Amino acid sequence: QVQLVESGGGLVQAGGSLRLSCTASGCTFGAYSMGWFRQAPGKEREFVAAISWTGISTTYADSVKGRFTISRDNAKNALYLQMNSLKPEDTAVYYCAKGMGFPPKGYDYWGQGTQVTVSS
Repeated sequence: QVQLVESGGGLVQAGGSLRLSCTASGCTFGAYSMGWFRQAPGKEREFVAAISWTGISTTYADSVKGRFTISRDNAKNALYLQMNSLKPEDTAVYYCAKGMGFPPKGYDYWGQGTQVTVSS
C-alpha cells in the first residue's frame, strides 16, 4: 500500500519561506514522477509542480514559477517543495501525489495534505 505523508506546513508572513516535505512508502519511489498540488478554501485543487523520477526534469505552474522549487531525494524516499517569496494567495492545503509518466498523465496516490497559511 502506497502511503504519502506531507509535513512542513505552517503560518508564515508574506515574503517568507517554507519547505514542505513528503515521505513515501510502499512503492519504489525512484521509479515514479511526483507532484505537488494545492487547494485553497472554496477553490478547486490546482497543480503546483512536478518532477521526473530522476529529478532532472521539472515543471511548474506559472503562478509559482521562480518562487517555488521542487526536488527529491530518492535515497530517502522524499519529495520537497521549497517555497520562497510567499504571498497570501499561496494559502492552501498542499498535497503531494505519485505521478504516472512524465510529464505525468495522472496521479494515482495522494497524501493527506499540509496546511500553509500566508499572512499579509
